[in-house]
Amino acid sequence: MVTNTPLPGYAFPNLMRLLVQNRFRVSPRYLPRLTYTMTLAGVITPFYIRERLKYDKKIQETKITKDPIFIIGHWRCGTTLLHNIMSKDPQFGFFTTFQAYLPTIYMSGEKVFKPIVASSLPKKRPMDNGDMDADLPQEDQYAMAAVSPYSYYNGWCFPRNMARYFNSVCMADASPQTWENWRQTYLTILKKATLYYGGKQLLLKNQDNTGKIPQLLDMFPNAKFIFIYRSPYSMYMSQMKFMRAVIPRYCIQTPPPVEEVEDLMMKLYTEMTKKYLAERHLIPDGNLAEIKYETFFKQPLRTVHSVYKKLGLSGYDAAEPAFKEYISTQHEIETDHYTYPEPVLKKIENHWGFALKEFKYTRSSINTTLDPSTK
Repeated sequence: MVTNTPLPGYAFPNLMRLLVQNRFRVSPRYLPRLTYTMTLAGVITPFYIRERLKYDKKIQETKITKDPIFIIGHWRCGTTLLHNIMSKDPQFGFFTTFQAYLPTIYMSGEKVFKPIVASSLPKKRPMDNGDMDADLPQEDQYAMAAVSPYSYYNGWCFPRNMARYFNSVCMADASPQTWENWRQTYLTILKKATLYYGGKQLLLKNQDNTGKIPQLLDMFPNAKFIFIYRSPYSMYMSQMKFMRAVIPRYCIQTPPPVEEVEDLMMKLYTEMTKKYLAERHLIPDGNLAEIKYETFFKQPLRTVHSVYKKLGLSGYDAAEPAFKEYISTQHEIETDHYTYPEPVLKKIENHWGFALKEFKYTRSSINTTLDPSTK
């Protein structure tokens, strides 16, 4: 419980900035976690300085010639499984957990620090029993959190300031300068990954990007997008379980009451989903694939094949054996079956009725189990 937090991988200047933003408010019970964080961040800092001196110029000179593929959608909608499957295609580059958690030193510090990351990770994800490993694909949003204040995940580490960091998804009312700071930070992260992978097209899973379609298209006009949606009933229950399990593992502040966390989660889903629905028309024809979670979990291979066809991606046939092999290993993924009290159902319908209507879900479409069939 001391080491699970991603905070030790944060760049020391950003870590201090976040502590200042939170007025150094750390709950006494989490002081051991903060001590571990500050100790490891201090150890990392000389490597961080060395890596910047060695690679900054090369990173800034790197050109991203192949616009990325962005996997977007709300948390708990199957983005991880899709990312894991598609990452088996060797034509793509992607952030590993090690790279996402330690984005400032992965070019030169892998031998020293990857074992530390590996030892700090649980073997299974606490919310669904999925695999965790330093080499498995990971969200590049963790890398953003490590070097900037513009990340949803900072709200899990500093939950008393959760609303502030959740706002970084859609960045409502952000100034032009704030948007430019975000843009330059994100572009640098992606250039570094492009340099690391020798120019490969990047396959990026980042739920925060669901609220940033215009900005991403401004950076990458021919980017591909894969949007995954799920029954809001199931997603609500899964996300609440997720946050109850993960926030206590990340935070250095006592989390607010669960009702406050719930309200923020429901508000964010509304904002980011409505923003996506209003902006998806900006994506050029042939560059957007929308996936229904329930269909994907029943027929993962067929769904991935349809994504390749929809987006005009080459290489499916060559990668299919690797896709099949990975899918066959995913029997232990847990899809929970929940009991839905009537007040919860009404709350979901009152807040997310627009999504139920848009994505055509009713109360009968609540639970789905993974069929690892390769048919």
